[in-house]
Amino acid sequence: MGKTKQKKIKWWQLSLIGIGCIIGTGYFLGSSIAIKQGGPSVLLAFILAAAGTYIVFDSLARLTAEHPVEGSFRTYAKKAFGHWAGFSNGWVYWSSEMLIMGSQLTALGIFSQFWFPNVPLWVLACIYGGLGLIVILTGVSGFEKFENIFAVVKVAAIVMFIIIAVLAVTGVLNGHKEAASFSLGYSGFFPNGLIGFWTALIFAFYAFGGIEVMGIMANELKEPKEAPKAGKVMLFSLAFVYILSLGLALYLVPWDRFSTDESPFILALDKYHISFVPHVFNGALIIAGFSTMVASLFAITTILVSLSKDGDAPAFFSKVSKRNMPYRALGMTTCGLILSIVVSLLLPEKIYEYFTTAAGLMLLYTWLFILLSFRKLMEPSGVQAVIRYIGIFLILLAVTGTLFHNTSRPGFFVSVGFLAVIGLVTLAMRKKWKKPDNEGSLFR
Repeated sequence: MGKTKQKKIKWWQLSLIGIGCIIGTGYFLGSSIAIKQGGPSVLLAFILAAAGTYIVFDSLARLTAEHPVEGSFRTYAKKAFGHWAGFSNGWVYWSSEMLIMGSQLTALGIFSQFWFPNVPLWVLACIYGGLGLIVILTGVSGFEKFENIFAVVKVAAIVMFIIIAVLAVTGVLNGHKEAASFSLGYSGFFPNGLIGFWTALIFAFYAFGGIEVMGIMANELKEPKEAPKAGKVMLFSLAFVYILSLGLALYLVPWDRFSTDESPFILALDKYHISFVPHVFNGALIIAGFSTMVASLFAITTILVSLSKDGDAPAFFSKVSKRNMPYRALGMTTCGLILSIVVSLLLPEKIYEYFTTAAGLMLLYTWLFILLSFRKLMEPSGVQAVIRYIGIFLILLAVTGTLFHNTSRPGFFVSVGFLAVIGLVTLAMRKKWKKPDNEGSLFR
């Protein structure tokens, strides 16, 4: 997790890491919420979310290719807009990932109780938290290998669903072809109108969360200039399997039968009574949640070290061991992990849901800053400039859609509250900062 003497990752390995970091419960489970809100129009929502995600990662990858530095997006924000931007970006991201980790660990515990109903939730959450820390202790190479394995397992689960669903649609599975459960007319495709589609967009974006970890890992590439290619291959592949699998699920089951408490893929195959499907997908949910949780652990520890080196966190956290492992920063991450487990288990369910929604929105605010930093530092023109504006528009569209969703709306205001607190701390810190003489020299 510290500096490496030699960059060892190839572009296709970064693509695999991206798949490992991104495919999580936001897709395997959260897509059900998107379906309940938007119906079949969720397919369009995922296409737009994929486009927006690609624009963000392409911007971050191009910055990395031209100027590979530690700190990734927060360093670029600092160079683009000043110390306040690097400080606030780092702590917004750190806070959001900490909150999200609590929900990931709770979800992992709930999924595991499918097999171990008598084991307390907090015990299961602690076990997964401990396993996640063990993965991080293996270093960058270990993290990369584990995420590659997780990626293969998760893609295999999706491919398995696609194959079984195709067999069901074509009549091979039960002897007769299935009819489509929805029509392509306006009322069939947008059963809850454009507002329903608008509110579903945020959940489609959540299914692509994790690209910022790819941005951090892109600095480990043998050839940093291949970062955009890694993102393009990864996101196009991911968008294809996401949309195909969701399309098949919607083809087999009417949209209003999906439940926010059950994976759409388990429900879609439920009537075929395939005994191993619930177990396979429960395993996929656990692997998906665990791998994204590990990615969060890696990212927030790396960001904390970067903040510490820049004087935006105590210098104590930038110290590393002889093995180049930032144990002190990892200790802080461990404390945050324990706190997130306690908070997730003690807070009332609705209140905690508001916090995790807010955390997801704060992640999108980080994405927005990536696009603004790219615009300031790279000064794109023509088509490239238009593409960045489209990315900004899509993110704002997803964020504002939460105002029309009863559950998401409080989360929006909680996220604004977090931004306000971090903003006030940033204002207080500005008095202590000295403007560096070489600010902006990296991009000259």
